[in-house]
Amino acid sequence: MNSAIIVAAGRGTRFGGDTPKQFVDLAGKPLLAHTLEKFQRCEYVDEIVLVLSADAVSSVDRYLDAGAFPKLTAVVAGGPTRAQSVFNGLEAVDSSCEIVAIHDAARPFVTEVDIALVLASARKSGAACLVRQVYDTIKRVAGGNIVETLDRSNLRRAQTPQAFEIRLLRQAFENELLDESVTDECSLVERIGIHISIIEGNSRNIKITTKEDLRLAEAILRVETENND
Repeated sequence: MNSAIIVAAGRGTRFGGDTPKQFVDLAGKPLLAHTLEKFQRCEYVDEIVLVLSADAVSSVDRYLDAGAFPKLTAVVAGGPTRAQSVFNGLEAVDSSCEIVAIHDAARPFVTEVDIALVLASARKSGAACLVRQVYDTIKRVAGGNIVETLDRSNLRRAQTPQAFEIRLLRQAFENELLDESVTDECSLVERIGIHISIIEGNSRNIKITTKEDLRLAEAILRVETENND
């Protein structure tokens, strides 16, 4: 069984505004709905667990029609760190889950194909991450100065989903729930010595963090609509 945990428990302070970022309108429906639709339609996802902030859990029915997502089996409150939030979601997945994918709710343009590829790779290797090439020249700095130019051919930007054998992810979470430096699940799994396979993702799988990102998302949707007409 494959489960997906969609994480939207952050405070969204960089986005601003009164409406929680995951519920902000994007082309007539909440941003979160666009993300959930991708996992709902992916035939290789059997269930979805949604992790929200405690305040958002109590108000989710105002923004989201849960009936539109039959695979959505649980909505749970996150914790003070990303690791704790994902762990809370992990506790809510079905007991028969073998592979679990973790995805940021703020990435609504992930494709069903990429979801399927990451799940399949994790089932084969134990752990997999969607990534993108780095095209900028990357510098390492110290004390206000550039000290080194890194070889970008060996660098990748981590995206989501990231998928794992559930036993490995549970093992990786031991004693790490309050570590605020943990920004993704791969970094935890790396710490227990597991090699993580990569799937090259697409450039549209952006993470909506600011209002400028939201305007870019609206432009992407307009182009997609025009191409489908």
